[in-house]
Amino acid sequence: MSRAGLDRLYRKGLFLEYLTVGYNVGEAIVSIGFGSLANSIALIGFGLDSIIESLSGMVLVWRLKQRGKVTEEEEERIEKKAIRLVAVSFFALGAYVLEESVRRLVIADAPETSLPGMIIAATSLVVMPALAWQKIRTGKAIGSQAMIADSKETLACAFLSVALLIGLGSNYLFGFWQADPIVGLIIVVFLFREGWEGWKEASEEEHDRKKKPDST
Repeated sequence: MSRAGLDRLYRKGLFLEYLTVGYNVGEAIVSIGFGSLANSIALIGFGLDSIIESLSGMVLVWRLKQRGKVTEEEEERIEKKAIRLVAVSFFALGAYVLEESVRRLVIADAPETSLPGMIIAATSLVVMPALAWQKIRTGKAIGSQAMIADSKETLACAFLSVALLIGLGSNYLFGFWQADPIVGLIIVVFLFREGWEGWKEASEEEHDRKKKPDST
């Protein structure tokens, strides 16, 4: 591939990541806002997840923009620190959503119905798979495992949107309010899993990097 073609693909990758970050920030604001109005821990948790996903996207934006500016070793070292910070954030938010979901189930703190929340989830269900597909194609074209991994996180957000839509829809259509904190617990599993995967990935790559000098 020519240098011009590769540069064009990198610009496309940056555009996709900027779009992801911008969408997630907007999604977080409206989700947390409407979630607070409706007392919906599922919608609030979905918004908090969007914040962390936007942070993860910012890490990848930085990674793509550093192409040719710093050494590969320095780039990887800074990225691993950022990934660990994102992982800790996933754990912290997971603990908060877990506590709130269990508390609301125990004291029967029923949320209001939220049509805006259902619209948010449905929109995400359309946008996220399309973004994920473009990221996979671009990541493979430029040989970026980081972008390919990020595309999987974007696709996971679509599955999370399905759970949110089911929970909010059950409350809206059938008055089954317990579905909201139950979906909150599903989001907790997702948050903890993402935190663990991120932490493990950073630790494994750091371990592999330290072993390289010994094998030469």
